[in-house]
Order: sequence, then structure tokens, then C-alpha cells
Amino acid sequence: MGLLEQIKKPNAKAFTHSGKFHADDVFSSALLLYLNPQITITRGNRVPEEYDGIVFDIGRGRYDHHQRDSRVRENGVPYAAFGLLWEELGGEILGGTLAQRFDEEFVQPLDKNDNTGEKNELASLIGNFNPVWDETEAADGVTEEERDRGLSVGFLRAVQVAGMVLENKFARYRADARADEKINQVLAMQETQGGDARILVLPEFVPCQKRLKETDIAFVIFPSNRGGYCIQPQKKPDSMNYKCSFPKQWLGLENEELQEATGLASAGFCHKGGFLMTVGDEADAIRACGISLEEYEQKPVIVCLWDAGEAQETKNCEREETEHMLRQIPDMTDAQICHMTLPHLPDLEEQGMYAEVAMEKEDWKKYIKEFVKQILECKPEAVYVTADLFAAYPVVHALRKKHMPVLMRAKKEGKTRIVRLPSGS
Repeated sequence: MGLLEQIKKPNAKAFTHSGKFHADDVFSSALLLYLNPQITITRGNRVPEEYDGIVFDIGRGRYDHHQRDSRVRENGVPYAAFGLLWEELGGEILGGTLAQRFDEEFVQPLDKNDNTGEKNELASLIGNFNPVWDETEAADGVTEEERDRGLSVGFLRAVQVAGMVLENKFARYRADARADEKINQVLAMQETQGGDARILVLPEFVPCQKRLKETDIAFVIFPSNRGGYCIQPQKKPDSMNYKCSFPKQWLGLENEELQEATGLASAGFCHKGGFLMTVGDEADAIRACGISLEEYEQKPVIVCLWDAGEAQETKNCEREETEHMLRQIPDMTDAQICHMTLPHLPDLEEQGMYAEVAMEKEDWKKYIKEFVKQILECKPEAVYVTADLFAAYPVVHALRKKHMPVLMRAKKEGKTRIVRLPSGS
């Protein structure tokens, strides 16, 4: 009998470990209950003799991962019970392609947390349903039958929350698939109708940012639920910047001021951040995009970070060499290179050769945050770092949290290359 058949059979039951619960066993329980709300889950410290139900996260069986030879994915992420169950059940819920994506984006971070302790906010949230260290587990809130199965209020609440998360996530993934299908249909139709291939007019709002990143489409127009039309610029692949932006003089204006600046009678509002504009009719929306495309003349920017206190003569020589290398990156031939100096090393508390930053943690974070803000104000396509590791690391870490591409110099087989740090490293 297959796993899904076991889950859905009458009087189906499953067993997992007792004691402190984690996102792994909680989401595994929620997954089983999603497929069969009537399945009976029991918790204990030992699997009963001749148990004929599903056993997970305990017992050293197929859906446990605590044994030495437990399985590891090809990408190096070890399986936990949730991943082992999802591997067999995911395709039945979302289909093969979406199930794989769900594993990569949702399941694997939880599996990694359970196996390695790597920080994960969702896992922390689930773990907080455990009683605090000096709290006696409350007997009320559960039935006598649930207590006999080793269940507690905290565990049941955690599973309930995990179940809601799964249902919402599944709905989102299915909706994304429908959106991609809809966008593909609109794109195919647009090819037959002609017009500017950089402007896409949708019959209704459809989430499409991810789908359109790799295309030439710079603006999307769709009907607003407040009447009229919305215009959204589309971002470049692997960039925080737009393929084309609204003219700077439009930003932050509305109604009469915006109409005068644009020459469009139905112009309503242009957000100061440049990510949204509204107009009254479709023709004006298309014209707003056309004007933006005609006037857009922004060169790509690369910010280059240098050590503080480096000799000026050396720096000038290296700058010329570095600029030459950076402009050999694809699509960066005419890039504007902005040179910045990393923050100076703060005061240190020294103990011989060993030292620690004297600055308080919150002050240090603020210090780095302000510097990163200065970098982002340049709106770079990427940040190239050639600097002391101690000075560069906190800045690089902060940039990557902002999804800013970070470049570094590396040598392979005697050849120097500008290399982008891989995602997740």
C-alpha cells in the first residue's frame, strides 16, 4: 500500500515523537491532516510494537532522519521528516513542477533548520508554542482521548497554525501557476496584435513580475479596482532597478500637477518611489509608457568599494584596472563606476593580537545600515568589493539581505575573473 493510500484509508493513524516539538514534526502532522483531517496522530517516546500506522521523525524508518545514513538531497540539503513525506506526497498536491519548487522554497529551509539549527523565522514561531522551561503542561484544553495520545494544547495549536500556513501556501502556488498561464496567453495574443513589445496591457490584474523579468517588457498596464488604469514598471533580471523608469519630474505628483508635467489629461498619480502610476484611460496609460521609454537614458551603475586609508597613488592605478575589468561584464560597457570607501575601522578593545569592536551592537548595526543606504542611493546594478574582509563582510552581508548582487575578484587556473557571489552563499 502506498503512503497516500495509507493516509486516506479509514481509521488511518500516524505516530511521531513526544517531548519538545519542532517545525519538522509539526508540519509533517499538518501535511497528513491536510490530506486526511480524520487521521489519528499519536505522540510518544517509543513506537508501539507491531504498530501498523505511519511512523515519522522517530523509529529510524523511512520517514525518520536521525540515523547515520539518513538521506541528503543532491544539492546537499539533508532531508528531515517533513521533506521525506513531501517527496512522496508533494506531486499529489501540487503536481511535479510546483511540488519541486515548493520543496526548494519552503520545505528545504525547514529541513535545514531541523538538521543544522540554521535560523528560520517560521521554525522559531512554531517552536514558541512549546511551554516555557518552568511551565507545567496544562491539562485543560485537550480531551482525555487526546491526552492519552500524548497530545498537548501547544502541539495542537502549532499544528493548527502550520495547517493554515500550508493551505495558504498551496493556494498561492496554484494561483502563481494560473497567473503564469494567463500571462503566456496574453503574451501570445500581443504578438499577433503588434504595438510596442515593451508595453503589456492586461485585461485584469495578474501577478507577473517574476514571469516578465526575463522578457523585454518594461511596463505593465492593467485596470485599477478604483477605476482607471495602473502602470507598473518591471525590474531587470537579478537587479533592484527597473528596465525603464518614469521621468524624475513626474515622481510624487498627482492630478493637475501631474497632468501639466505629463501632458496627459487623465493622469492621476505617480508614486514618489516610481513603482506605480495611475491614469484615467488606457490610451493615456500607453502614452505615459511611451514617453517614459523615449526619455529614459540611464546608464547602468556599479559601485566599487575600497579599503579606507589606502594610498591614493595605488588606488588610482587599481581603479583604472578595475574599471576596465568591470566594463567587460555583459551589458556594462558604458556603465558608470561609482567609487566608495568602506567605513573606517571603529575603536577596538585590544588584548594583544586579539581585538573586538568597542562599539555597541546596535550602534554597529546602525553604522553599517547608514553606509549601505548610501550605496543603494546610487541605484547600482551590482556592488564590486575589493577590500579587507573584516571591513567588507558586514556590508556584503547587509547588501545580500537586500538582494543586491555582489561581485568579487577570483582566480581560477591563473586567470582573474569578476565573479558574482552565488545566491544563498
